Amino acid sequence: MKAFSLEGRAALVTGSSQGIGLAIAQGLHEAGAGMVCHGRQERPSEVPERAAYVSCDLGSSSAPALLIEKAIAAEPGLDTLVCNAGSFFDVPFLEMTPEHWEKTMCLNLRATFFLVQAFARQLIGRGAPGSVVIVSSTNGFQGEADSVAYDTSKGGLVMMTRSLAVSLAPHRIRVNGIAPGLIRTPLTGTWMETRADDLLKHYKKKILLGNVGKPEDCTGAVIFLCSPAASYITGEIIVIDGGLTVGQVGRL
Repeated sequence: MKAFSLEGRAALVTGSSQGIGLAIAQGLHEAGAGMVCHGRQERPSEVPERAAYVSCDLGSSSAPALLIEKAIAAEPGLDTLVCNAGSFFDVPFLEMTPEHWEKTMCLNLRATFFLVQAFARQLIGRGAPGSVVIVSSTNGFQGEADSVAYDTSKGGLVMMTRSLAVSLAPHRIRVNGIAPGLIRTPLTGTWMETRADDLLKHYKKKILLGNVGKPEDCTGAVIFLCSPAASYITGEIIVIDGGLTVGQVGRL
């Protein structure tokens, strides 16, 4: 169905050197979009061959605008932005320091806000419509132990998605989001290996579909939200969690 095609579109996916971001970038590329990928390290071999790649640390206050500038240099028709870059820096609540707190907020919240701002400015400047997808988390709706800063940042992204949708609708820029649940990535894989016999078993019983998600499970929703098929959708967040947050008890 052509409504789901991204032919003629150009997209930047932040944090797309691995995990969910890489899977999203590969999916957008397969759907026909010109791609700019981003990460902190040098270009990984898994990045689509024809995609441009920009390496930078989004923790710097000047980095979001610079990344958008470089992405437009690579893909002048840039009209799609997926804000996926983020990480987890929490320690137990009573041990939280201002430095850990600020590191979380700078990457997960501030960078996202100013990426969208820089992206929107260039779209508005050339009178072009566009689409933004912000990757939040089910942690934006439900709290988790020793995860206060991360949960707060993801909850902020939920509200940011809705508020930006209001602000950018007059400029024909749609803003939507996805909220992944438990997905096996390089970030989550470490603790899954160490807690396979207890915590991971608990999660698998709580997830209605019975298994931990893969990065590729997040791809279809993003393609849809960026495509013409979603042209009348803005301010929405699709939860991708296998039913983790639906049932109170899970499977016994």
